[in-house]
Amino acid sequence: MDSEDLIARLAADARPVRRVPPPVVSTLVWLAAAAAVVGAVVAWSGFRHDLPQRLATGVDLPQMILAGVAGVAAGFAAFQLALPDRDPRWAWLPVPPALGWVATMGWGCVQESLAVGPAAFVPGVSVPCLVFIVALGLPLTLCGGFLARHAAGFRPTPVAALIGLSAACFASIGLTLVHHLDAAATVLVWHGLAVALVSLAAARVGPQPMRAA
Repeated sequence: MDSEDLIARLAADARPVRRVPPPVVSTLVWLAAAAAVVGAVVAWSGFRHDLPQRLATGVDLPQMILAGVAGVAAGFAAFQLALPDRDPRWAWLPVPPALGWVATMGWGCVQESLAVGPAAFVPGVSVPCLVFIVALGLPLTLCGGFLARHAAGFRPTPVAALIGLSAACFASIGLTLVHHLDAAATVLVWHGLAVALVSLAAARVGPQPMRAA
């Protein structure tokens, strides 16, 4: 077969390539999906009865804002890394807001632990935090992995891990909106463990659904 015949056959079988959406567009779609899921949970469970008081006292609002910023940054970084020509340093984008989120949550836990006393250190009191974040974060991660499935061939693990981090951040916001629980010293541990579990699961398992999609 000569070159001209080969080119002709390849051209005859070629299919149009669908362009990957820009990271901003993918991030907006991802945020809409996350907002829909969290909104559905809030609609089902209802807001916690003391939410206005908690927001007015400034206990939960900084945590929610920083968790939201970290979630947006992690999602945007994931969709940046989903493109082969992007700098790997995008992975560091969510680190500052994530550290700020952990710091504000830790400070709030310390303050309320001093007010609650020894009961704040009962390990089982904050287990629902872990269950909620994992149960909500994993389905969100699958949704984000589908949106970034084009990264399966070159950067599946970091992209999936960042999407898992973003999903866990939004799940944490949902937890704050619906779950009534006086902050305790163990809340920080359970939040951190839940976020780590979702991110780790995304990094280990996420590439397989991305390739399958």
